[in-house]
Amino acid sequence: MRNFKLEKLQNGETFVTSEKGNSMVPLIKSRQKHRLAPASVASVEVGDIVYCKVKGFFYTHLVKAKNDSKGCLIGNNQGGINGWTKQVYGVVVEVL
Repeated sequence: MRNFKLEKLQNGETFVTSEKGNSMVPLIKSRQKHRLAPASVASVEVGDIVYCKVKGFFYTHLVKAKNDSKGCLIGNNQGGINGWTKQVYGVVVEVL
């Protein structure tokens, strides 16, 4: 299955998208539009909302911590933790 968001980010595109789900409320509500821009694990900071891949799944979630060897610790805004990853592809630059 094609991942259009991943393709756009890897091509250097910034674009508007949305996802369903309540894991990021109140930062991003279900189906609320937000703008994603290309990013890397080196360019994001703790507290940023990123588009990333953790354990085979793609998420638009928060960077909870950073570590030089592990990358970014990813989690939602409800206390859940997804895990560590270096596969960061985009960052939310605006919630619309």
